[in-house]
Amino acid sequence: MGILEGKRILVTGVLTDSSIAFHVARLCQEEGATVVLTGYGRLSLVERIAKRLPEPPPVLELDVTDEGHLASLAERVAEHVDGLDGVVHSIGFTPQDALGGNFLNTKWEDVGTAMHTSTFSLKALTTAVLPLMKDGGSVVSLDFDNSVSYPIYDWMGVAKSALTSTARYLARYLGDQKIRVNLVSAGPLSTIAARSIPGFDGLAKHWPERAPLGWDTTDPEPAARAVVALLSDWFPATTGEIVHVDGGFHSTGA
Repeated sequence: MGILEGKRILVTGVLTDSSIAFHVARLCQEEGATVVLTGYGRLSLVERIAKRLPEPPPVLELDVTDEGHLASLAERVAEHVDGLDGVVHSIGFTPQDALGGNFLNTKWEDVGTAMHTSTFSLKALTTAVLPLMKDGGSVVSLDFDNSVSYPIYDWMGVAKSALTSTARYLARYLGDQKIRVNLVSAGPLSTIAARSIPGFDGLAKHWPERAPLGWDTTDPEPAARAVVALLSDWFPATTGEIVHVDGGFHSTGA
């Protein structure tokens, strides 16, 4: 038996088979879970990628900034599973003007988009599926270390800091429902989302040099394994936590 045997997991953010979310979905299935995916925009692409999983799961359309999509989400998920034991939040977007060293000149409209999509969406997604989590469960969101500033990351870094705080408050308010909320802070990975950040390669190059365990920017599986572990029952008293999966980079100085 796998560590997720019999569990029902909703995974967002699968774009390609190089994404962390794809490997989370794969490992969830390998560990015995039933998986439902959501996608946004290029839904046909998500459906095609889903067929590369061990068991092709259903794919639901979800724009986390669309109140109609959120309002109908629980009902649409319930067409495929009779409840949820876990939710994976792997959603983020920042307009180009909010990245790449333009921090001082970024307009609120772009900052607001980043915060809505990358931060508030964790709360919005979680509360949308609460009716399906009557027996408790685990919510895991993907984060990036925000204890310091990084070049070019700019307002996405601010959004990630707010995501960290959002997870803590969700953990506070959902604890009495036996729902755990945790974050996995992964090191930089060469995903589609990362490659859209101007100067990403210059930022990522420092991880293999400084991480005590080393870091492979092409391997999303270590981060995916941490997500799956937090979805399991092996962390029954852990909530509001950040698990760093970055080769130890966050713990080192110059």
